[in-house]
Amino acid sequence: MSDQKFAALLAAFAADPELAPIVEAFEAGKQQRRKFGSNGLKVNGRIFAMLVRGNLVVKLPRSRAEALVASGQGEPFDPGHGRKMKEWVTVSSPTLSWVDLAREAHDFVAASAVSPRAVR
Repeated sequence: MSDQKFAALLAAFAADPELAPIVEAFEAGKQQRRKFGSNGLKVNGRIFAMLVRGNLVVKLPRSRAEALVASGQGEPFDPGHGRKMKEWVTVSSPTLSWVDLAREAHDFVAASAVSPRAVR
C-alpha cells in the first residue's frame, strides 16, 4: 500500500508543472549509487519528503510536526541513531493525504531556504 501511495504522490507532483522537476530529479537520483537522501524529494537541494521503511517522512515546522504526533497521526522521526529529529515526522495515519503533506513540506522547506532561520 505505501508504495502505491508514494507512486500516487509522485504522479501528483509530476502533473504539476512547478513540481515536475522534483520528480525528474528524484527519478534521476535513483539511477545513481544508493546514498543518504537518494530516496528523498528535494527542493533547493534540501530534502522535504522521503520514503523510509514504507512510511512517508516529511519535514514540517516544529509546531506542526508536534501537533501531528500529539494527535496520533504521526511519530517523531528517528534516522537510526536514537535522536529524534524535531522538524521531521513519520506519517502513521492512513487517512492523511501524502500528497497534501508533501506539498506542505515542500512549501516549508522552499520558504526556509529563502528566508533566514531563527536561531534555536
